[in-house]
Amino acid sequence: MAATAATSATSGLTSRALLDPKAAASRGPHSVRLPAPPQTMPRKTAPFSRMVSRSVIAMATGETPAEASTELPEIFTTVKEVWDKLDDKYAVATLAFAGIIALWSATGMILAIDRLPIIPGVLELVGIGYTGWFIYCNLVFKPDREALLEKVKSTYSSIIGSSS
Repeated sequence: MAATAATSATSGLTSRALLDPKAAASRGPHSVRLPAPPQTMPRKTAPFSRMVSRSVIAMATGETPAEASTELPEIFTTVKEVWDKLDDKYAVATLAFAGIIALWSATGMILAIDRLPIIPGVLELVGIGYTGWFIYCNLVFKPDREALLEKVKSTYSSIIGSSS
């Protein structure tokens, strides 16, 4: 308790005076009292703001609020059409879930490696070295550039089917 009531040599304040208003009043004119936090009022404007936003949507589109809220964006209708065409929905849902879990675990692993003291710097140097090697082997000389461009075009045509 003596440590919390220790007086500061420059201001003459005690930590007890900052926390207890009665102690601050008893210290004299050099005491400082923190103001009370503002009282918060319960929010009752949420339904009104929703009505305003709906009417703004209706005014911008020229539709009534009921028409504006039932229309889905184009991406949702496209996804719904593709989902309806699928035969094996369980396999697609399982693959999507596995992909999310893999992405989450890969992010965690990268963050864990990034927290190690030397590893991020070493990996950055490896990346800079590989970039320099790739540029030297594939981009410096004209025959190498042409070979790289041809390889990219052939890979593109084998994936897509034809190059445009």
